[in-house]
Amino acid sequence: MTPTPSGPARAGYTPFAHLTVPNAALYRRVMGAFLAAKERFAVHLRPEDVVAALPPEHRPAEVDTVVKALDSLVDWGNLRADPDTSRVTAVEDFYRKRFIYQLTQAGEAAEQALSAYDEALGQSGALQAVALHDIVTQLRALLVIAAEQEEGEPDPAKAHLALSALTSRFEALAENARAFMGSLQRTIDLHGVEVDVFLAYKDRLIQYLERFIQDLITLGGRIALLIGELEEQGRVGVLLRLAAAREAADAAPDEAEIAEARAYERWVGRWAGLAAWFVSAEGRESQARLLRGRALGAIPQLLAVVRQLNERRAGRSDRSADFRTLARWFAEAPDDAARHRLWRAAFGLYPARHLTVDADTLDRRATHPVAASTPWAEAEPLRISPQLRRTGSYERRGRTRRVQDRSEQRRHLAEIAAQQAQEITAARARLATDGTTRLSALGDLDPLAFGLFLQLLGDALATWRPGMTATVATSNDGTMEIRLTVLTDGTRARIRTPGGTFRGPDHLVEITDLTRTGQARTAGPSGGEES
Repeated sequence: MTPTPSGPARAGYTPFAHLTVPNAALYRRVMGAFLAAKERFAVHLRPEDVVAALPPEHRPAEVDTVVKALDSLVDWGNLRADPDTSRVTAVEDFYRKRFIYQLTQAGEAAEQALSAYDEALGQSGALQAVALHDIVTQLRALLVIAAEQEEGEPDPAKAHLALSALTSRFEALAENARAFMGSLQRTIDLHGVEVDVFLAYKDRLIQYLERFIQDLITLGGRIALLIGELEEQGRVGVLLRLAAAREAADAAPDEAEIAEARAYERWVGRWAGLAAWFVSAEGRESQARLLRGRALGAIPQLLAVVRQLNERRAGRSDRSADFRTLARWFAEAPDDAARHRLWRAAFGLYPARHLTVDADTLDRRATHPVAASTPWAEAEPLRISPQLRRTGSYERRGRTRRVQDRSEQRRHLAEIAAQQAQEITAARARLATDGTTRLSALGDLDPLAFGLFLQLLGDALATWRPGMTATVATSNDGTMEIRLTVLTDGTRARIRTPGGTFRGPDHLVEITDLTRTGQARTAGPSGGEES
């Protein structure tokens, strides 16, 4: 028979009942005192111990207030009360209500859920470029462990530790990226963000985004390549099985048979999530590429918000703010008559009247004045110009204004555009290779050519799939094409720029300027068709 729980019957979520009662703040502090005591390995607390643990500014004047709160928490299932017989010195003490209290399993679970809620609510997230480097390091460590298969069985402890560190770092990266993009959107929408604070850190935020995007382009392709190497010939499957077997070694006897299968299924799911984050598939872009696009799109949105704020500060009209002010005036009007006057003053929906006021009109008004209180229907009619009726204009038009000569401004803009086009053409010509060459042979690059090179390299690495040794990609504007081939000699490339030195694994590369139509190009020493 299942024992009946002491106290009133409780629903599954009654340990959360203390959040919606009048003294919710006191209950939260009392539960916080029990959690702090648990960290010090203290199991039971007496009412006076709870009172001493409360902050002085929130400590009740009487102990009975805390005792009532403890009893309520016992009724809700957050705490358990046991008779306190340790301090009984006389028979009369048995008839006094003395209890010691401790956390129940349900109460502790409720506090853990509330802590996770508070943490998630206050989390702003971050784009962790360091995590990308750590993931590369752990993937290389897994390659080294996988290489031990040729000599014998890999070490299960090493495989389990490396996979645990990899998945932990990846989950933190993904979770922080989601939280950061959510907080970034709230910043763009100015939800809960002070305008002065936003304007103060916008430049640092944009630089932060640009730096992470560059790291994601370079390291994301390297991670995708390492994932592909691990998935070749089922290497990663062996490592996942070793980690699952080691994880299931401590399972309970009644779960030993299925523990390893469940653990292996969990590890396969984690690895699939990691691969989907960095490797695109047919009909599905990788999460890293989607994150890069979302981060790139956030930069012009941030600049648009800054432009709107500057326009508001400069005193330019804001139609939405004007309508909100007008709506407030309508709501504050004392009666309907005042609202009608406000409507006529705001929108001026009157019939058009084109009047002629000349010397004769003024003389007639001087001899026969009309009081201002006279209704217009009873007043003397005013004459309307016949010329105005026919043409819609009373005065004869003069000569039109001379058209302003803007040829100098157009010439200046044309010079700037021509100079920019010349610089871009020179950068494309600098990157274009005469056939296939090594990345390390590109030499020094100026900032414009290096930026174009990074875009091409990022587009090529984003198309990489497991098992591929070569790829072809075209720039977004269709002016450049890059062919990238893996080298197995372990050499590294080094490209110097004014801003620093770019380093990475060496590859065979062929970059073609597609705008130079009609010019033949060769495919390199491996032999190929000319176009």
